[in-house]
Amino acid sequence: MTGLVVVDRLEDWPDPPAGVTVMTAADYLTDDRHAGGGRRRVYNLCDSYRYQSAGYYVSLLAGARGHQPLPDITTVQDLKGRDGPRVFRAETDDLVQTSLAPLESDTYELDVFFGRSHAKRHARLARALFNLFPAPLLRARFKRGQRWEIIGLSAIALDDVAPGQRAFMQAAASDYFAGKRPTRKRVKRARYDLAILHNPAEKEPPSDPKALKLFRHAAEDLGFGVEFLERSDFGRLLEFDALFIRETTAVNHHTYRFARRAAQDDLVVIDDPDSILRCTNKVWLAQRMTRAGVPTPQTLILHRGNLKDVAEQIGFPCVLKQPDSAFSRGVVKIDDEAELRRVARELLERSDLLVVQAFVPTEYDWRIGVLGGQPLYACRYFMAPSHWQIIKRDEAGKQEGDAETLPIDAVPTRVLDVAMKAAATVGKGLYGVDLKQFGKRVALIEVNDNPSIDAGVEDQVLGNDLYRIVMQHMLDRLDERTRRQ
Repeated sequence: MTGLVVVDRLEDWPDPPAGVTVMTAADYLTDDRHAGGGRRRVYNLCDSYRYQSAGYYVSLLAGARGHQPLPDITTVQDLKGRDGPRVFRAETDDLVQTSLAPLESDTYELDVFFGRSHAKRHARLARALFNLFPAPLLRARFKRGQRWEIIGLSAIALDDVAPGQRAFMQAAASDYFAGKRPTRKRVKRARYDLAILHNPAEKEPPSDPKALKLFRHAAEDLGFGVEFLERSDFGRLLEFDALFIRETTAVNHHTYRFARRAAQDDLVVIDDPDSILRCTNKVWLAQRMTRAGVPTPQTLILHRGNLKDVAEQIGFPCVLKQPDSAFSRGVVKIDDEAELRRVARELLERSDLLVVQAFVPTEYDWRIGVLGGQPLYACRYFMAPSHWQIIKRDEAGKQEGDAETLPIDAVPTRVLDVAMKAAATVGKGLYGVDLKQFGKRVALIEVNDNPSIDAGVEDQVLGNDLYRIVMQHMLDRLDERTRRQ
């Protein structure tokens, strides 16, 4: 397996170990030669993993390309979340007290390089940190009150490694590159209570109040105990055995933290954190779908250096997409090069990469609901009046096109085939696969986690059975988990 160290500047790692190649993040992200598969381990040593920075995209796209990144994108998110120290505290409190007890000062910083500490007495503590948050370079900050407490946890840059520890860091990296890799701990629990996460104040929730009640009734009919949770109930999450998220998801958001915490403690969860990460970033979807051979409109990953390629490779009009756009927001129809430069300049302030696709006008979009690898429902969403999207927003407010739900056996075979392949490429969760059909051609637009399921729309064909199927799926997964224990 090829080892690849990705840095911001080549001089950051001038003397790599044998068998390891060093390249810049810019080259890894923009050179098509690195977009293919193959067995590669990618060690992401960029200075920052800030959301939608180059370092963030190295880990995100390494996963999309079938490479093995360190850190992976879930760890990147964990390290940025406020609950990271709390998770670490819950898992390792006894070890922290034992390891730090001999210290005379009331504060301490522990640097961890590829799972190792320069201070041998903290070797077990360093390994525990790395097991929970596998990233190349970590720093944990501790403070002593009545007991030692972790007060900060973060990834650090190569420049932050103290000169006296650089040789040790290089040795730890060489050992890790050679194959010495700890594994992440998992905690298992077994209960049959379901939490449904929602936000009563959300203006465009994935399920309306009536649909939420129908989900609850279906779950209770199957023997679940059901409670609705809100953002402030994070501390109660581990009282439940399963989590069903019916609030619009995002990566830098409490919905992702709920999903990550649930998955970490072996709860059955929809939407799972991997699906949230993948579906909420159109750059990942574009790269992954291309690699999987899923047909899409002509697509280009856009960055500051290739704006001039849009006219030749995509043409106008085209559609420019912010990677984490949702509900038709952050998606702009571009008519000419001047508009492209203006809009792209604004969007590139928030994300180092964007997606641009050929504009494909159609009367409606297909949405195929997929659950656990099986088709669940099929809808045709028609464009809003005098608009190119199914939702139109302007000064007058919001307008939506009509929706029509069809039996699965009424869906054209090609539409269903592309939808199922796209969903399988993302995972085995609950997805809404959006496609366009023009003539005999079918093209994927995107795969959504947390798809809309509203009473009177997506349930037009199945009725209450739709809600029962979803809850039965969660119950089956719980039973399977119980058998494994």
